[in-house]
Amino acid sequence: MSLPSFSSTSSLLFLSSRTSPRRLLPFPFPFPLLHLPLRLSSAAMPPRRDRDRDRGKQQPEQQWKPKAAADADAAPAPIAAAEAEFAGGVERMTISSPPKAPAAQVWVPRGYATSTSASATAAAASSSTAAEAVEKGVDVEERLSRAFKAAPTFKVDGNTFTQAQIRATFYPKFENDKSDQETRTRMIEMVSHGLATLEVTLKHSGSLFMYAGHHGGAYAKNSFGNIYTAVGIFVLGRLFRETWGKEAPRIQEEFNDFLEKNRISISMELVTAVLGDHGQRPKDDYAVITAVTELGHGKPKFYSTPEVIEFCRKWRLPTNYVWLFSTRKSALSFFAAYDALCEEGTATPVCKALDEIADVAVPASKDHVKVQGEILEGLVARIVSRESSVQIEDVLRNYPLPPSDGVDSDLGPSLREICAANRSDEKQQIKALLENVGSSMCPDHSDWFGHSGLGDQSPNDNKSVVTKFLQAHPTDYTTKKLQEMIRLMKQRHFAAAFKCYWNYHKIDSVSNDNLYYKMVIQVHNDYVFGRYQQEMRRNQELWPLYRGFFVDVNLFKVNNMKSSILSNDIDTSLKNINDALDSNSSAKDGLADEDSNLMVKLKFLPYKLRTFLIRNGLSALFKDGPSAYKTYYLRAVYIRRKYGSKPLSASTYLSEAEPFLEQYAKRSPVNQALIGAAGDLVQTENFLVTLEAERDEEGDLQVEHGTTPPSPTSTSLDVVPKAEGLIVFFPGIPGCAKSALCKEILNAPGGLGDNRPLHSLMGDLIKGKYWQKVADERRKKPSRVTLADKNAPNEEVWSQIENMCRTTKAAGVPVIPDSEGTESNPFSLEALAVFMFRVLQRVNHPGNLDNASPNVGYVLLMFYNLYNGKNRREFESELYERFGSLVKMPLLQPDRAPFPCEVKAILDEGISLFRLHQSRHGRADPSKGAYAKEWTQWEKRLRQVLFANTDYLNSIQVPFDFAVKEVLEQLKSVAKGDLKIKTPGIEKRKFGNIVFAAVTLPPADILGLLSKLAEDTDVNNFLSTTKLADNLNKAHVTLAHKRAHGVAAVSSYGVYQNQQVPVMFNAFLFSDKMAALEVELGTVDGEKITSRNDWPHATLWTAPGVAPKEANTLPQLVSEGQAKRVAIDPPITISGVLDFY
Repeated sequence: MSLPSFSSTSSLLFLSSRTSPRRLLPFPFPFPLLHLPLRLSSAAMPPRRDRDRDRGKQQPEQQWKPKAAADADAAPAPIAAAEAEFAGGVERMTISSPPKAPAAQVWVPRGYATSTSASATAAAASSSTAAEAVEKGVDVEERLSRAFKAAPTFKVDGNTFTQAQIRATFYPKFENDKSDQETRTRMIEMVSHGLATLEVTLKHSGSLFMYAGHHGGAYAKNSFGNIYTAVGIFVLGRLFRETWGKEAPRIQEEFNDFLEKNRISISMELVTAVLGDHGQRPKDDYAVITAVTELGHGKPKFYSTPEVIEFCRKWRLPTNYVWLFSTRKSALSFFAAYDALCEEGTATPVCKALDEIADVAVPASKDHVKVQGEILEGLVARIVSRESSVQIEDVLRNYPLPPSDGVDSDLGPSLREICAANRSDEKQQIKALLENVGSSMCPDHSDWFGHSGLGDQSPNDNKSVVTKFLQAHPTDYTTKKLQEMIRLMKQRHFAAAFKCYWNYHKIDSVSNDNLYYKMVIQVHNDYVFGRYQQEMRRNQELWPLYRGFFVDVNLFKVNNMKSSILSNDIDTSLKNINDALDSNSSAKDGLADEDSNLMVKLKFLPYKLRTFLIRNGLSALFKDGPSAYKTYYLRAVYIRRKYGSKPLSASTYLSEAEPFLEQYAKRSPVNQALIGAAGDLVQTENFLVTLEAERDEEGDLQVEHGTTPPSPTSTSLDVVPKAEGLIVFFPGIPGCAKSALCKEILNAPGGLGDNRPLHSLMGDLIKGKYWQKVADERRKKPSRVTLADKNAPNEEVWSQIENMCRTTKAAGVPVIPDSEGTESNPFSLEALAVFMFRVLQRVNHPGNLDNASPNVGYVLLMFYNLYNGKNRREFESELYERFGSLVKMPLLQPDRAPFPCEVKAILDEGISLFRLHQSRHGRADPSKGAYAKEWTQWEKRLRQVLFANTDYLNSIQVPFDFAVKEVLEQLKSVAKGDLKIKTPGIEKRKFGNIVFAAVTLPPADILGLLSKLAEDTDVNNFLSTTKLADNLNKAHVTLAHKRAHGVAAVSSYGVYQNQQVPVMFNAFLFSDKMAALEVELGTVDGEKITSRNDWPHATLWTAPGVAPKEANTLPQLVSEGQAKRVAIDPPITISGVLDFY
């Protein structure tokens, strides 16, 4: 079979309406095809319908207007000369004005070449250092090493440009504002009126995998260059072998070239038994294409389902089940069928029912029952264009299911066989998978193993790279829009990471002034998508925030040129082009903006029993015990008895769940319906890949999105042990009355009712690092209640408190002002007004934030802004999830009068001014920035407005004595165990994966050493009391731990694996909670072995509840007189074996 060929020698475009056949017409723009690529074969791809709907919406008016002064993001002043090549590229891109939309839809062909943009040409022309270096014979590795080392010093100036290209992405995560029932009603209404079609697809239970060609890269949901992407490449390559047989190598090469030239990425659900358990272990390893995305120009364009099917059938790739419901009767029948099956639905009855009621039913390339099994995760229902039924029928008629020429031939070793044969470590499995898939599918392994001697991928200084990216001049409209997106997310403090890695695919072009990165945009919490959608409603020009978001970034300099002229030309030209291309389809197939995103996920109870009920409850079982898990799973006692304190991995939970579910299902027909299917268990022990137990590429080990952890309720739990303490802290804003509250708690008769000593540390009186001081004080008396009288406004501080709870055996208790919050902040404007009013009434405050301070409003807005990005529910949920308890301090009267408009207006004005100031000056003092005059005027008017509303602001506050009483009652409940508390647990062991490197010591030799030490009276008494000699079964010296020191540190000991290492023991350190031997490591083959621990030692004993890693604190305890050190003189040397664990 010969695939469509592509040409770049014609200046023609396809113009098509939805009903007329395609025809060739000349394209009126004077563009060389290098910059606007064309597709000349109608067989290559189906006609496109533009999905952009973000045009024509009016922007909200800004209260404060930015000044004309230049800032970090503005273009520099014009310069006289410009580099000819770069200017020429811009000139070729320039058009006088955007063309008017013709009656027929303008379709942009897909023959997009990888390096076709003018800015990319400019970058190559202006940055030829790499080629010159090779010509001069300079060693490539040395040049790259110099460039990599110099990268942190890369300075952004007026001649610095950047180009960003989206390499892979998946659909934005849209959340409906309506409830599921309201969404269903709206869907039925639209179908009933002939406005849309209801499309239903089957949700496979696997992992997201994206592929953009062998140069474009392979990606998982939030990462690349790991076992997930290696498995994805292998499965995809094997699919080509199954369908194309002997032709597979040639087709794989042509497919890679096609994706690269047309800038397309494909997304698929990757379902395997080697990446850990989901709802059911699949019988076979497979993938299903779920999206095809065009990334060549402007905003990503996602193919419609008919186009996806056409694309896949041409390339013989697997497609999903699809059902279309285009009438009111069929749509209502679908939802009724789901309601009937939702508590017992499995693949066979669900598919059978939908086949019968759908207007159009498209069978999948692979039968779910044969490859996955009966357990069905769910269905996805969404609104699509009303023409979908006709289009999909045309595709099915013109493109029947392709043959499978290689299904009966020898396909080589399977995924499971390769993983079973290469279980030494993750890298070995990756190497075996990539080598087996062949060079025609994956000729370049640099994303996994690095480039030559440069090593594998590791993150760069993400903050520095992102900052430079935002400051540099964008060379095209896509780059500008991505800068806009990232800048907004950082300003709003959205919980997202922008991880930057070297782009090894561009290694030949790297120089000191020409740097290439891969940027991974990872959203940490689903609530971010909702907050970003709200921003999109305010700013219709924002691009969507996608899931699985990967961007190639090029930072480069162009010497001796007028940057601002070229920047303006590039920006104007490419925006005009983008507007011209987008203007032809501002609506989404005739759907209103709100309706085009209507989607509902419908999951089945048998799947949810296994995942959300059983698997996601494992952490509760092994953290909080069987009693906490009984609400999840009645088999908790058996599992805990069998596994003891060793956690059952979520990656293999079905080994325990499946046999139980099978027995339970046999008890009655009702049970059978509930369980769905059980007993057909695939054994994965021999081929499960070496994954970290904590790694969750899909993010589905958390509570199902949309659910909120319950508010603390009175439950019967154990009292907090008297030997442990509490850390009471305040995620609040100045003026929330935390200091006054702490004084009342300290003076309360009987304290918290359990005789624990109370201790308060006021942040305004502590010099130096406050939280370090709290930790130091807690170590002295860990059983007391510490009142941390300082605002704790963000995740960074909460993480410090969590760590403090672990190291000092305490439970964290957040106390928060009770407030309704806004859609993007946990505190309402009324609460903010009260806090400001209180601060302005202070006199001689220790922290100098009182009525004498000139910028009270600015300081409180700064604190208020720290909470941006979370609504009240999300704010409380995160605190409760972290600490297991939540104390609310009453603040506002429930029956208060309406909020005065003038108070709201002055606060809105201040928030607008703060955002402008922050965007330009960051955290700089407001008196020194471009808005100094405006700040002075606003602070003055703020005081006038607040004091003019004194009566109102006093009347809406809850009496302070009532608030104190409420807080004390809640704190006493926490101390007694009536409110749930959670002490962060000891670090979990990760199974099936190398966690640390160590020298293993023979216990017999260690016992012999201890017998000699027993000559010391204190040592003898300690050994007798702890019976250490009777319980010592193993001992080792940790060299490096993956979590503490990184993968590279651990793997660096590979060359010494299984080698004998002499270990010299210098001293014995012990306290009432732990004991360890101080060591000095010897050499192997003349090379010194060193431990990455600050204090190399072998831990011999810890008291119950004390983590072994706590032995690292023994030298400090010795210096504080809380532990003893007995020297071993002369030192004794014992040999051990170096190995991985």
